[in-house]
Amino acid sequence: MLQTSKLFRVDLTKIRGQGDFDCPKCGTRISPDDRTEKTYKILGTFMKENELDSVTLQCVRCESEIHLVGFKTLRIDK
Repeated sequence: MLQTSKLFRVDLTKIRGQGDFDCPKCGTRISPDDRTEKTYKILGTFMKENELDSVTLQCVRCESEIHLVGFKTLRIDK
């Protein structure tokens, strides 16, 4: 039996708003303001040259892994 992919990539520079997005598989709303781990868990953060490069999340509802990228582009220099 073939299993559908549970790995997704979300580019933060391609979404609107304050960082909220829907899980690409099940549609659960994932918000950076939700720190309860009721909708997602942070599996890992990855740094590159002392800056946040990507974050891997897991949707609690469907267990899909979501790789968030685009942090470097969003950085605002002071």
